[in-house]
Amino acid sequence: MTSLKLKLLSVVAKAFAGAIGVARAVSCRAKEAVDHAWQKPAPTDRRSPCPMVNALANHGYLPRDGKGVSLARLVTAFKDAINLAPAATLLVGFKSLQASTTRNPLTFNLDDLSKHGVIEHDGSLSRNDAHSGDNHSFAPEVWAAVAAHFADDDVISIETAARARKARLAAAPKMNPAFSITDEQLGFSSIETSLYLLVFGHGTEGDARTEWVRTLFEQERLPFDEGFKRPDKPLKVIDVLGLQKKVEDAA
Repeated sequence: MTSLKLKLLSVVAKAFAGAIGVARAVSCRAKEAVDHAWQKPAPTDRRSPCPMVNALANHGYLPRDGKGVSLARLVTAFKDAINLAPAATLLVGFKSLQASTTRNPLTFNLDDLSKHGVIEHDGSLSRNDAHSGDNHSFAPEVWAAVAAHFADDDVISIETAARARKARLAAAPKMNPAFSITDEQLGFSSIETSLYLLVFGHGTEGDARTEWVRTLFEQERLPFDEGFKRPDKPLKVIDVLGLQKKVEDAA
């Protein structure tokens, strides 16, 4: 994804985030406290190829059944769970609606995000490529190869995370004869890595707690029991994009 496209998307996301802010305050702050204890999804619940999105549903920040998610609900979930600023959520969140099968252009189901080539892309850190026939389920062997890069480390540096991502992108074409990835999808890929570094590390300096990252990917659970706390300061677009650049440069 080019820097110009990201800057333009950032501007649009900030404007849209401001527009839905009022709706969020009215519809979400007035609700009674929600139980955010982790629950294993039922067989009929919808889930996506994204561990973080799934974790938010498993904790009840998003609908536990994974159905009918609006952008306002998505923004609220990320804000309440990990203090991700609305514009940062919408960097990728806008694309979710392009995959919607809800017959409502303003909502999507979590499993809609499995649609190949919208947000989901080849070379995922924890999923097989779409060519395999299952690009949404956690793939232990794929994740194990990624996690091997930091298995013995307490924290994951930017450089280590970049190497793990680079190795996964290099390995994927060897297993998938139909492998392809666009510049935009490469941008989503580096944002995904920068997000776990940002949320579970020391801001834009990285050094994410390995245990917390593994909990997210392997259990699709936020690591509150392991000591994780919602960041006090909002994680902004500039933080995501700044860390994304560091990840790309380190690769």
